[in-house]
Amino acid sequence: MIKKIFFGLAILFLSIRTAPVSAQDVPTLLKQGEALERSFKDDEALRKYLEVTRKDPLNINALCHVSELYSIIGKRKESKEEQKQYFKTGRGYAQQALKVSPNNSEANFAMAISMGRTALISSGQEKIKAVRDIKTYADRCVAIDPANYKGYYLIGRWHFEVSDLSSIEKWLVKITFGALPPSSLDLAIRNYQRSMQLNPSFILNYYELARAY
Repeated sequence: MIKKIFFGLAILFLSIRTAPVSAQDVPTLLKQGEALERSFKDDEALRKYLEVTRKDPLNINALCHVSELYSIIGKRKESKEEQKQYFKTGRGYAQQALKVSPNNSEANFAMAISMGRTALISSGQEKIKAVRDIKTYADRCVAIDPANYKGYYLIGRWHFEVSDLSSIEKWLVKITFGALPPSSLDLAIRNYQRSMQLNPSFILNYYELARAY
């Protein structure tokens, strides 16, 4: 009997001791993922965030990071089929993030990015629908958080790319979905500049701004 009591107390003690360690796993993994992203180690960062989603499937931070990284890494893949699979997976995580928190700025940004990647490898109606969805989610992103510099960058990119659509693509948009929102290089530049004001160290924004001039 004494041995049983001692054994039970030992198990209880161990469970109490190990609980805080388990609770620290998610914050630690998130920090590790962020550090890896800053070092441009995207594949390693993705693995960390995926581990978070396994431990905490509703973690909005991890879901958004996973979605964005699938979009980023997918763009580097050589085959179109591989790209499609990555972008589809990224969109799935963005959808999950929006289910968890529809009014989260980063979740809307993640969805806008995944639709943007889809548009790059699509044609016809699929491309046009993706183009419209990008603007919808990017606008929500900055409406929810006016300080989200990535959202303004994406809106700038949208204006730049839509201004470059062929006349046939613009006509297809009009007959299928109605007219697109007004777009111009001037609006692209304005949004790039707003992004730059919010985060002057966002290098990619400078590149796109230079293209728009």
